[in-house]
Amino acid sequence: MKRTDDRLIPVLLICVQALVWPGAALLRGDLPSSSDLLVAVLVAGPVTAALALRRDRPVATLVLTAAACALGAGPLPAGAMAVLGTAGVALALFTVAVERDTFTAVLCVVALALWQLLQGLSLHGLREGDGLDLVLTALMYAAACGGGLLVRRNHRARRTAEQRLKRAETERHRLPAAERQRMERELHDVSAHHLTAVVVTVGAAVGLRDRRPELAAEAARFAVETGHEVTRALGSVRAPAPSRTQQPSPRERLLDLVAGVRRLGQQVDCEIDALPDGSVADAAYGIVREALTNVARYAPGARTSVLCRYGDTRTDVVVTSGAPLPGTVAHGAGLGGGRGQGLLRSRAREAGGTLTTGPTAEGGWEVRAVLPGRGTATAEPSVPRSYRAAQVTAAVGLVVQPLLPVLVIRAETASPGAQVSAGVFFALLAAAQAVTLLWLRRAPRTAQGVLCALALLWPVATALGDYSGPVVLPPALSLLATCVALAGAAAGTAGGRPRPLLPVVAVAVHVVAATAVVLQRGTALPLWAVAALSAAGVTSAVCAALWAGTLRGRRDLAARSAREERLAGWTGEAVRDAWGERRRIAAGLETTVLARTADMVVEAQAGRLEATAERAREALAAMRALLDTAREGEPGQQLRPQPTLQALDLLARQCRATGREVEIRLTDRVPERLPTAVDLAAYYAVETVLAAGGEESAVIEIDALDGTLILTATGVSRAVHPAVRERLAARVATLDGTVTTRPAGTVGLRLPIAPSPAARAAADTPPAVAEQGDGEQRTP
Repeated sequence: MKRTDDRLIPVLLICVQALVWPGAALLRGDLPSSSDLLVAVLVAGPVTAALALRRDRPVATLVLTAAACALGAGPLPAGAMAVLGTAGVALALFTVAVERDTFTAVLCVVALALWQLLQGLSLHGLREGDGLDLVLTALMYAAACGGGLLVRRNHRARRTAEQRLKRAETERHRLPAAERQRMERELHDVSAHHLTAVVVTVGAAVGLRDRRPELAAEAARFAVETGHEVTRALGSVRAPAPSRTQQPSPRERLLDLVAGVRRLGQQVDCEIDALPDGSVADAAYGIVREALTNVARYAPGARTSVLCRYGDTRTDVVVTSGAPLPGTVAHGAGLGGGRGQGLLRSRAREAGGTLTTGPTAEGGWEVRAVLPGRGTATAEPSVPRSYRAAQVTAAVGLVVQPLLPVLVIRAETASPGAQVSAGVFFALLAAAQAVTLLWLRRAPRTAQGVLCALALLWPVATALGDYSGPVVLPPALSLLATCVALAGAAAGTAGGRPRPLLPVVAVAVHVVAATAVVLQRGTALPLWAVAALSAAGVTSAVCAALWAGTLRGRRDLAARSAREERLAGWTGEAVRDAWGERRRIAAGLETTVLARTADMVVEAQAGRLEATAERAREALAAMRALLDTAREGEPGQQLRPQPTLQALDLLARQCRATGREVEIRLTDRVPERLPTAVDLAAYYAVETVLAAGGEESAVIEIDALDGTLILTATGVSRAVHPAVRERLAARVATLDGTVTTRPAGTVGLRLPIAPSPAARAAADTPPAVAEQGDGEQRTP
């Protein structure tokens, strides 16, 4: 399809060129000479072939087309290269703007316009109509370049949206598995690390009971504290915090980890650099924790070193242990489930690094990970400066090329006292309009006002330049820029309330300008007839621009809404699947590992060390069994529990996976357990706000004050739309909640934590009556 499209337009251009010349000459009875036909074929053939291959070498195609048409226009009659020299060059320039960057496209426009001007001056000297010709040529090239840049921007936006949807669809299937893997990894890390420490400590205390009886009390106290720590840690596994604001820094976490291992009697030396929050810090912590746990299991008492070096290009994490000390008993040997090495490699791989393990020459063991450094995310410039300099040098060389024959062969002086032509004034006004259009997106009202003011200067330019060309050309040139601006404004407000004042002002200004130009030239028509005809023409052009802009805006809005709807649907489905997986594993966690850990605490409080070690071993065995069942899953599950605020970390993770940065801040004042209706409504309010779309970073803050749950969302500009506000109001109205929106893209919700009985009854209505999302949802 691409090759067919690329060939079609050049073939049409050469056909039109053949109709203009020599077709028109043949119809008049003028037979072109054979030499002219030969030159035309020699020029049109390579130009058509180059245009057919324009996407592969757009800049080379532009240079070849412009140079060939300019060389062929010299010996050939007028009009022989008119189509290929204008539309062909514009097509090549359009392709440059689409396929190359903005700098290259603008450089080509400027260089091409100056080259053609100097080429004409070197061949024919300064003539009367050169200024107007330059204006028309520059406008054509600017329109071709602007159209190409617009197409390239739309293509880039479309590709970005498609990639985002593809990532969302991939994450929809990956998020439940990733959540299961996360819980499996956290269960292994938390339970194995703490419970192994209990087994090692209690085993050492039992072995040294006769020589050091005081160790028994310390071991029992350590087992109680560790059991409570396991309970708290596994609670965070079941409901991880969506925000990192309350967590210590990565370096502090690593130092605390080393200090805890030292309390077990391990000799650990550490050298740890400061790390930023993120996947690299999480991977480094998990790798060091697993490596130190293995040292405590298999080489108790061996000297160990921990190195964490954060550099510009890489982060090195190295844990090296010496050979096991002779005569020591490895009380933790055999406690591992065989998953540690695989989980270590998965941690490093997810962070974008690699991991290797193996014995050392001294008989110890080394774990070495290479993770990304601070310079990994630094974007390199897309084009080197030397390449830009070469582009500018080549453009300057091409521009000054037509001046070389003039400097070498002849030097003519312009006649003094020549009047400034209308083309010069038109060129200045057209340049001012082009610059104003560049500011249309940043300051639309100011740009529209400047365009209307410039429109009133066109009659002045025609009078000062003694313009004698077509009378409709100056009003048409001034109206063109205004129509482009109005079309852009209509496209931007296609989904909102129209603003009729600006088009009315534009019509009035251009009617006055057009009427003034016609009256300056002189006409037999009365003033009212000239004004009526001007008003009809200007109104038709403005209406056409508004219609085209509105049509384009509605089409873009519909496409964006469809993409965002699909994205929101996939996000919700992924979160629900992952939440169901979390609840399934958490249910098994409560009945296995936590129950065995509670029994261990009871035995430790009673001072029964042998029973404490046995309960710790049972907890480890229950953990391994739970990990095995977690991998198997439950394909027969029919109901998925609805997500609550504890699923916000899954929602944020899914949004980040699709390219949008989302931060969720949950303060300590928010109760751990909320009424079901409030918990569900708060989650769905956050989901609705994020599903409204947008690519800017969003921050969700959830707080509780005086019995009210306060939710504030910033960076959600599309969520302040009336339709989204109505959905939010309908969601929280059943709980006596309120919704407030501010123009700066901020949405606030207030929900009573203890709603009234009537509100609870309304919130507990069946799903057929209530808004979708309450209660249980069946899997498709």
